[in-house]
Amino acid sequence: MNHSGRDLRRVLGLRDTLALSFGAMVGWSWVILSGVWIGNGGSLGAVLGFALAGLPIMLIGLLYAELASAMPVVGGEHEYSLRALGRLGSFICTWAIVFVYVSVCAFEAVALPTVIDYWFPDYHVIYLWTVAGWDVHLSWAAVGVAGAVLVTLVNYVGVKTSAVVQTTVTVLILVAGVMLISGALFEGSPQNLEPLLKQGAAGVFAVAVMAPFMFVGFDVIPQAAQEIHLPARSIGRVLLGSIALALAWYCLVILAVALLIPASAFGTGLVTADAAGTAWGPVGANLLVLGGVGGIITSWNAFLVGGSRAVYAMAAHGMLPRWLGRLHPRFGTPANAILAIGLLSVAAPFGGRVLLVWIVDAGSFAVVIAYILVAVSFLLLRRNRPDMDRPFRLRHGEAIGWLALAGSLGLLLLYLPGSPSALLWPTEWGLVGLWYLLGALLYRLR
Repeated sequence: MNHSGRDLRRVLGLRDTLALSFGAMVGWSWVILSGVWIGNGGSLGAVLGFALAGLPIMLIGLLYAELASAMPVVGGEHEYSLRALGRLGSFICTWAIVFVYVSVCAFEAVALPTVIDYWFPDYHVIYLWTVAGWDVHLSWAAVGVAGAVLVTLVNYVGVKTSAVVQTTVTVLILVAGVMLISGALFEGSPQNLEPLLKQGAAGVFAVAVMAPFMFVGFDVIPQAAQEIHLPARSIGRVLLGSIALALAWYCLVILAVALLIPASAFGTGLVTADAAGTAWGPVGANLLVLGGVGGIITSWNAFLVGGSRAVYAMAAHGMLPRWLGRLHPRFGTPANAILAIGLLSVAAPFGGRVLLVWIVDAGSFAVVIAYILVAVSFLLLRRNRPDMDRPFRLRHGEAIGWLALAGSLGLLLLYLPGSPSALLWPTEWGLVGLWYLLGALLYRLR
């Protein structure tokens, strides 16, 4: 049985890697949440919220670029934190990342049925139960279950298969986004941008607290680094490029939606699709939603890749049950880890649509915890392992490391009690608490 990762196959080229990372960051959220962001912060406030969160994310990305090039092995954060912080620190860091990845897979499993809502609003049949005021129907949940089974199967049979799917669908997303943005240039009105700021700083922070979850995805590259067939230095460059592309994407989508539709006309449906419809008619709206479906697939696919590799690495080091660290003898994939995350995705739609916001907020908190520990690991490795080969070595690395740590701690404050954007009790704190309770039990057993 192999636990070192030496049997993982280096099959991902430049195009595959960029599509994996960018497609992970640009999922369904730009379609379903743009109206929420503009509604919370105003058109300019929403952009400022993403910029506020994007700066520390870019700084963290710089640290990842150096670490991924120095340690291009499966597991990413797991390896960095293990070398710097030891087993317990590595477990806390990697378990947070796994929570984020599982959260995204669950998010997409819940988001997929909302697409069908747009096209077939009356397909809800066979009532099951009500969650936080939202009725869950079997037909609605079945759509998410079918998507979970399909994405899990694609990943099970090989990372190259999932990469081909990722690249193909990413092109669809780009076409839909370019259509929306170009439509705003020709059909949009600057008057629709009002109000530029809504609720002042509180509105900006309300957007910023959700944004880290939207940038999660570039760290899929370190997770799959041992399957990337690129020079070590290039891995860091691709990672940084994907973050910059995602930040530009979200800001342009927000501005395009705000230009096409005044905030007073926002409905309760898919505001981004409505904006595309304003510019291009029903064809444009449907193409936009189709691009959103593509975003669900790319994000879901990438996070199943990343999450399964993180679980595989933890199991290989004895932090999780050993059966999660087994590679499939034919496909060379961490098959049991893929199936475990796939099963959680299958369960998610039965929690109803209200899970979307809870998952975003709780997942954002977890990713900030991981980023803090990655920054600490970076600084410790710079001090304790100065001789380590670093093909992508940052100039003024320690200064950037401290800035990234400070920025991540600043983001963390947004989630704590007393902040206007603090996590909700008991739902969102409960999700975080249950996840770490499960982790503590598994760590104790191992």
